Amino acid sequence: MKNALKNTPIIKPLLFLIYFLLHGVLWAQNPSDGVVLDKIIAKVDNQILLKSEYDLAFLQMLQNSKDFDFKITPCKALEQVLTNKMLLAKAEIDSVVVEDKTVENEMNRRMEYFIAQIGSKEKLEAYYNKSINQLKSELRRQVKEQMVIQKMQDNITGKMKVTPGEVKKFFNEIPKDSLPYFSKELEYGHIVKLPIINRDQKKQTREKLDRIRDMIVKDGESFERLAREYSEDPGSGRNGGELGYFKKGDLVPEYEAAALKLKPGETSPVIESIFGFHIIQMIERRGNEFNSRHILLKPVSSETDIDASAKFLDSLRIKINQDSISFAKAAKEHSDDKMTKEAGGMMTDQQGSTKIAAESIDPVLYFMLDTMKVGSVSQPIPYRTEDGKEAYRVVFLKSVTQPHQANMKDDYQKIQSSCLQEKRNKAINNWFNKVKSEVFLEIDPEFKDCDIAKGIN
Repeated sequence: MKNALKNTPIIKPLLFLIYFLLHGVLWAQNPSDGVVLDKIIAKVDNQILLKSEYDLAFLQMLQNSKDFDFKITPCKALEQVLTNKMLLAKAEIDSVVVEDKTVENEMNRRMEYFIAQIGSKEKLEAYYNKSINQLKSELRRQVKEQMVIQKMQDNITGKMKVTPGEVKKFFNEIPKDSLPYFSKELEYGHIVKLPIINRDQKKQTREKLDRIRDMIVKDGESFERLAREYSEDPGSGRNGGELGYFKKGDLVPEYEAAALKLKPGETSPVIESIFGFHIIQMIERRGNEFNSRHILLKPVSSETDIDASAKFLDSLRIKINQDSISFAKAAKEHSDDKMTKEAGGMMTDQQGSTKIAAESIDPVLYFMLDTMKVGSVSQPIPYRTEDGKEAYRVVFLKSVTQPHQANMKDDYQKIQSSCLQEKRNKAINNWFNKVKSEVFLEIDPEFKDCDIAKGIN
């Protein structure tokens, strides 16, 4: 039977974050109490598979299959996770790597997602009682492994495509009584406009930071104490402004350029970056890495600045309604939301589909969308960005799809994606069977009845 319209199971980002943080706590416990907290259930060369990793993958596959006639078994979960371990083992043999800078960029992107899910950077840090940098440090190895796995998969299946004929055949082979029933879905997008902070606000912020710098340089005050008192970077502020070690190219250019001019113990003049105004103190340089601390102050938008954003969006909305410019073009040219502007402002779900289930949309936003006509653009409404900045946005409702059973007309994008994924899965499985003799493979007797374990000691 086809894996009806489902992608290869992946760990959802927030669940991924929670798991690895808890995993670290589990291993920190004292094993002398006689309780087995975790165990190795498989080895692939230098790669080990822990029972906890397997359990999480199994749980994730079950969650992904809720709405489909797609039977998940313990053996299927083992096959999926072992395939990933095999990809990592072969990547090591074949010297397939992902650059540290690429990993850092992905870490930053994921942190932005986590912050958006929980509400704010401060809430995320408070929930785990850890700074963003500490969270990133704990997750970096796992994220790098995921990226290596993805790179290996792309090497095997990256050029694969499916024809309309293959999509149709894939769909027709799914039993009619196994077709999923989709809830109401909406296609919508937005254009976000951040206020342009005026000169006076910037001047006041710079002058305040200059006074703090004088307290350090002239009066001998402790940089760390003042960072805890004044810095508006909560992640580093509570640590006396210390960021930890970063390589060249990891931090924003303005910050890095100023930091690398300093000798250990020196404090920089006030500098400006996309995050606000900083003063920086170099702690230590170690080869291509450096550790620094900073105090960050962010200029605050005035009511006049915020109102100007709303007025700009209202004039843009009028142009869109008059067909002077398309919504997609307006978003690409004017939106301050980097995550959506290149896609013409359109929102996507975790699988990359522009059709988003009604139940996964914020209730307040959904209520507004539910009152709009398809093709219309809303009035400017207040909006808070993922990093907590005040802004305005207009929302565009492109389409509404009523609850229905999967069909080729309404769900071609999903069906095509699932067809391609199944084709890739087969290619990965064939690759696994071909290369498994090239590595050391050992599986716990608990899984001896699984096909993947047969013939393996």
